[in-house]
Amino acid sequence: MLCTACSHDRDLAVASASRLSERMAPGPYPSITHGRYLVRAGDCMSCHTAAGGAPFAGGRAVPTPFGTIYSTNITPDRDTGIGAWSDGDFYRAMHEGISRDGHHLYPAFPYPWFTRISRDDVRDIQAYLDTLAPVRQQNKHTELPWPLSVRAAMSIWNGMYFDEGVYRDDPAKSAAWNRGAYLVRGVGHCSACHGDKNFAGAVDKDHPLRGGFAEHQFAPSLAGGSRDGLGSWSGQDIADYLGRGHNAKASAAGPMAEVVEMSTQYLSEPDRRAIAVYLKSLPATGEKAVAAADTEAMKAGAALYTDNCEGCHLRAGTGEAGAFPPLKNSSAIQAAEPDTLIAVILQGARVPATRTDPTGLAMPAFADKLDDAEVAQLTTYIRNAWGNRAAGVDSDDVHGLRKKLGALSN
Repeated sequence: MLCTACSHDRDLAVASASRLSERMAPGPYPSITHGRYLVRAGDCMSCHTAAGGAPFAGGRAVPTPFGTIYSTNITPDRDTGIGAWSDGDFYRAMHEGISRDGHHLYPAFPYPWFTRISRDDVRDIQAYLDTLAPVRQQNKHTELPWPLSVRAAMSIWNGMYFDEGVYRDDPAKSAAWNRGAYLVRGVGHCSACHGDKNFAGAVDKDHPLRGGFAEHQFAPSLAGGSRDGLGSWSGQDIADYLGRGHNAKASAAGPMAEVVEMSTQYLSEPDRRAIAVYLKSLPATGEKAVAAADTEAMKAGAALYTDNCEGCHLRAGTGEAGAFPPLKNSSAIQAAEPDTLIAVILQGARVPATRTDPTGLAMPAFADKLDDAEVAQLTTYIRNAWGNRAAGVDSDDVHGLRKKLGALSN
């Protein structure tokens, strides 16, 4: 006689095979290999895996300005995951933001971008997810205030800000541009982090990649600005950054380091180049005037830099290629908001460990060594030394972010 667990595993195997057979019946077979590629391109495992948790079983806290949302279990467990979902159920969630039981999903699950993914690609994604080990793990309830806690309210949000529909090629553009646009606007959902958002959390559709906040850090502009965008980057610079986590201009840090490590390093070289073609086509934004940095803050920041940073990043802020990223002329350093740089100083950072560069060099955290005023002075100095130009930072900025990051890590 089979034990309960064995019986459950047998039933799961039969159900999974049955679902796959149903999907394969009318049309072309779904590709599990391609589905895995797309799941990586969408960085799905990062978001759907809690710290120390089972892969894809959900439970990761996603901080938003409105409260905390937790990612869901997308393993093929039939009771707590998506094992009982039909093709139609899964496609509806991806394209309309509506779950199997009819409740609305929050756009922390990036359906406003996933709606651009083709039906065949959605089919492949589900085929791959069906091969994962099922994990019994109940989904956590969101921590949102009323009325945001009422999911039906999302129907109003969708009516105002959600444009459903699969991506359609622009016939006036090249195949590479269209492939890049499909990846950036669709499965890659880049503007979910790199897009400016309004009071309701909806991304600016007219200028979707000019920088925005995500997880208490600022994702810099991917538009063509020479100071705080990608205007000085070549297409190869972009492809290298996505594949290796660094190039001659910058190294990935903060949430982007995880994206490179878990997602973009696995993209094919043609896809990385296609993304570069698309991003390089984005126009530059008009540069805003920046007030001169406070003289006393710069003086104090220079001393702090000498004591804490110069050994690796060098006196001229040029860093060392392949090891320590340059700070001079860095678009991330000169971003419209300083939060990512502040977070790196407080928490430290690690260069992504990739297949081509597996070392993953690390920078220590300075949260216990430097107080809020000192971090503000150091940040102001780095953002305005060596020809850099960016708004200064005060201790209140640092204190607020330190508190948010501390709450997030607890």
